[in-house]
Amino acid sequence: MGMSIKFDLIGDNEPDIRMLYDIKDVVHDLEWLKSTPDKELYYMYRDLYHNEEEHLIIQNNQLRYDITVIPPYIMGNEYVKTAGHYHPSVPDTKITYPEVYQVLEGKATYILQKRVDDYFDKVIEDNIQINAHQGDVVIVPPGYGHVTLNRSTTTLRMANWVCSQFSSIYEPYRRCRGATYYFLVDGIVKNNEYEQIPELRTEKPGKLREFGLIPGKDMYELVYDIDKLEFLTKPQNHTELFSSLYKQ
Repeated sequence: MGMSIKFDLIGDNEPDIRMLYDIKDVVHDLEWLKSTPDKELYYMYRDLYHNEEEHLIIQNNQLRYDITVIPPYIMGNEYVKTAGHYHPSVPDTKITYPEVYQVLEGKATYILQKRVDDYFDKVIEDNIQINAHQGDVVIVPPGYGHVTLNRSTTTLRMANWVCSQFSSIYEPYRRCRGATYYFLVDGIVKNNEYEQIPELRTEKPGKLREFGLIPGKDMYELVYDIDKLEFLTKPQNHTELFSSLYKQ
């Protein structure tokens, strides 16, 4: 079935639909889940572009432009959220791929978490909350996993640029029954599945001109200045940019 969305972009306009039971392992309210029928939660439109010339530029630079649509919904006692995932390392490096998001419509809360080590899912060394509004741009830097929440009463629509050469890693979030914190309607609570959780610190989306990203300006337009997105495919060449992004 799915949500019918009209974009001024072409590509994969049939969404990948994330169902409630697809993310059952990370839902906080298990009693509610037992008595709730499956439901469409959010919609991922992948590999979008305006025309074939632009698509070729995007493909030749090993990038992908997606749009995700998250309608408002309360999952028992918590706000609707994405499943949560980490990214793998760039081949022959220890640096994981980053990602960049832009809110096109609505409001988003991004929860970033960094593991002490890739082999210790339950030991976290940094937690960041970023609240973003329409036009805001948010970077998920190397080393961080992330979850997106819609805590508003309106539909969230967001875009992302990401390297096309890898698959996201969902299993660590499943093993830990979600992110380090649950955002419930009546407050934020820690996820006790984790062994070490630092306090959640709040950061602003930030000024990202050094990345070629300008809040309020459609970041899809970088298709004609595509070299500015090299930090997504070769983050090992841009470590100085990331080092000051969310300083602790």
